[in-house]
Amino acid sequence: MMAKIEFHDPSGALEVTQPFAPRVDTLAGKRIGFVSNEQWQAFRMLPLLRDLIQADFPTAELLPIDAYPQGNVLIPTEETAALVKKSGVDAVIVGNAA
Repeated sequence: MMAKIEFHDPSGALEVTQPFAPRVDTLAGKRIGFVSNEQWQAFRMLPLLRDLIQADFPTAELLPIDAYPQGNVLIPTEETAALVKKSGVDAVIVGNAA
């Protein structure tokens, strides 16, 4: 009897069952939120990004960076999702700086 050896292929594939939300066509006139995972340098990158967006799209309403719970433990919770929905944003920028 010959031994059978099986190998696991770690590249795998994930089935996409729920697509991302459609992209907004412009940030002009939109209400934009920010979600930070608080990784390395996010405290510098997200405020800079916010300032750059405000300069390019002065009619955009940009929420404060800390409007929602932050950090990898808090951002994927139902509570954070409910806060985002309640805030009535047109889009959310999820960021890190790692």
